[in-house]
Amino acid sequence: MKLLVLTDPHLVESGGDIIGLDPARRLTDVLEHALDHHPDAAHIVILGDLTHHGRPAQYDVLRDCLAGVPLPMSLLLGNHDDRATFIAAFPDAPRTDDGHIQQVVTLGNHRLICLDSFDEAADPPHSGYLCDARMAWLRRALQGADGAPVILALHHPPFKTGLDGMDHIRLRNDDALHALIAEFPNVVQLLCGHVHRTISGGVRGTPYATFKGTCHQSPLTLGMAGSDHSIDEAGGCGVVLLTDDGVIVHNDDLAPRGAATVDGHSA
Repeated sequence: MKLLVLTDPHLVESGGDIIGLDPARRLTDVLEHALDHHPDAAHIVILGDLTHHGRPAQYDVLRDCLAGVPLPMSLLLGNHDDRATFIAAFPDAPRTDDGHIQQVVTLGNHRLICLDSFDEAADPPHSGYLCDARMAWLRRALQGADGAPVILALHHPPFKTGLDGMDHIRLRNDDALHALIAEFPNVVQLLCGHVHRTISGGVRGTPYATFKGTCHQSPLTLGMAGSDHSIDEAGGCGVVLLTDDGVIVHNDDLAPRGAATVDGHSA
């Protein structure tokens, strides 16, 4: 089974831009590419920062961009979003009794658990947090998976990446999340946004992957102190294969490419 992963569209009002780029056009390009190359995908998850400022008109742009997508989708919130405004724009989006944008999606034998790491009172600003209510909900969701392989998806990484500025605004209570994950060895993968870069690794025994944004990217400057640098670099999406043997994470960039050519000695 195939899961498509997009993140960080940072949509602005129609006609607006970020560093000279049109976020809506970029999101549409990634969606068209993903659907054209992976029409057999079962689900799409967008890992937050759906908009740049959380304004109603920006969620209107998001709705327009997603209107023709034929696959079921899960939309997560990031630090640039606004929960109340999102709910007003997408009233049918799954949420908990506490109003958090969280859900469990069954994908064959796997469970995709989507978490809401947006924190209205974030300190430092733009960092993420899972409050007691969200952590309790996650525990129930993990228990309900009944041992099935679980993929956890959230905007803020609960780990360091080597990009100092982004690490400063990661998930603040990452220790609490990892302590809970340690109780459930069926958690097999973490999927995160936020950093606008393709990164993979493992944290406390759990594999993780982050993905390029659909619009702008963070420069790969390890140790960089700030989190406010952006570059015009091709966006992309993640292509996650859920198999009986495990989870396989591919990254598909929109950089220009030539046609495939047969060469028996190139592999």
